[in-house]
Amino acid sequence: MWWIKYHRNGSYFRESTRTADKRKATRILSQRLAEISTGSFVGPAHERITVGELADSLFRDYRINGRKTLDDVQTRWRLHLEPYFGSRRVLEVTSDLIARYVDQRQLENAQNATINREMAALKRMFRIGMYSTPPKVLRLPKFPKLTEDNIRQGFLEDAQYEKLIGYCPDAWFRTLVEMGRTYGWRISELVNLKVRQVDVDARTIRLEPGTTKNKDGREVTMTKAVHALLAQCVDGKSADDPVFVRSDGKAVRDFRVAWAKATEFAGVPGLLFHDLRRTAARNLRRAGIAEGVIMKIGGWRTRSVFERYAIVSQTDIAEALRKLEA
Repeated sequence: MWWIKYHRNGSYFRESTRTADKRKATRILSQRLAEISTGSFVGPAHERITVGELADSLFRDYRINGRKTLDDVQTRWRLHLEPYFGSRRVLEVTSDLIARYVDQRQLENAQNATINREMAALKRMFRIGMYSTPPKVLRLPKFPKLTEDNIRQGFLEDAQYEKLIGYCPDAWFRTLVEMGRTYGWRISELVNLKVRQVDVDARTIRLEPGTTKNKDGREVTMTKAVHALLAQCVDGKSADDPVFVRSDGKAVRDFRVAWAKATEFAGVPGLLFHDLRRTAARNLRRAGIAEGVIMKIGGWRTRSVFERYAIVSQTDIAEALRKLEA
C-alpha cells in the first residue's frame, strides 16, 4: 500500500491511500494538495466521523443538562434518524441529502411538526459537534423548517366544563381541570405539585424554578374556586406529599382514560387537557389582563409562542370598530 505525506500550516499529515497503484496514490496526493490550496481541507480524522458519533454527544448533552425530553429525542433518533443518517460520515450530510430525508418522511405521511422536531434534533447534533474541541463538524448544512398547520383551536366553554367535572366528581379531577382552565398550566406542572408549594392561608401556589418546561419559577394567587378545591386536596397531608391523590391513595400521574371518558360525556370528544391552556389564555385576555401578565401566569416565555394560541380579544375588536365608526 502506498502512503502519502503532506503538510498544512506547519503540521504534517501521513495517511494510507489504500491502494497499491502508484498512479492512484499520486492522484490522491494531488487531491489533498488541492484541498489545502483552496481551503477545503478537513483532514483524514474528520472525514471518518459519523453522524452516529454526533448523536452520542447530543444524548450526553441532554443528560448533563437534565433535559426531560431525552427519551423523546432518543426515540426519534432510533426510529427515524439513525436508519437514514447513523452510518453516514458527517461530510456526506448535505442540504440535498437532508431534503431527500424530508421528502421520504412526508411520503411516509409524517406530519410537518414531527419532521421539524427531527430536524431540530439533527441540527443540535451538528452544532454540538461544531463547538466541540477539536471540532467534529466544520460546516453546518441548511436544515429546513416546514410550515406547521396542525395548530389546535379547541376551547372549553363554561357549559362543557360543568358536564366535564360532572362525569368525575373526585376532588383531584375537579381541581386539575379548574387549575388548568384558570392558569393554563401544563399537565406535568400540575401533577408534580407538592403540598409545600401550596399555601392555603396565603392563598398562593408556587412552581419552583427548574420544575417547569422553561425552567422559570412562577407564583400565582388562588381564585375562590381553586382555594376551596385545593384546601380539600392538601388537607391532612405532609409537606412532601403530592397534592393530587386518587381515592386509593396513589398519586395521580396519568389520567388519560378518565379524561377521554369525561370529554366524551361532555360532548367534546378529542379535546386535550392542553386545550385548557388556550382556554385560560382566552379567558384572561377577555378579562382585560395585559398580555405580559398572562404570559407570566401561563409560562409563555416568548410572544411568538403565545401568538400561536390565536387568542383574540373581543373587547379590543369592539373598541377598534367603535373608533372606526367615530
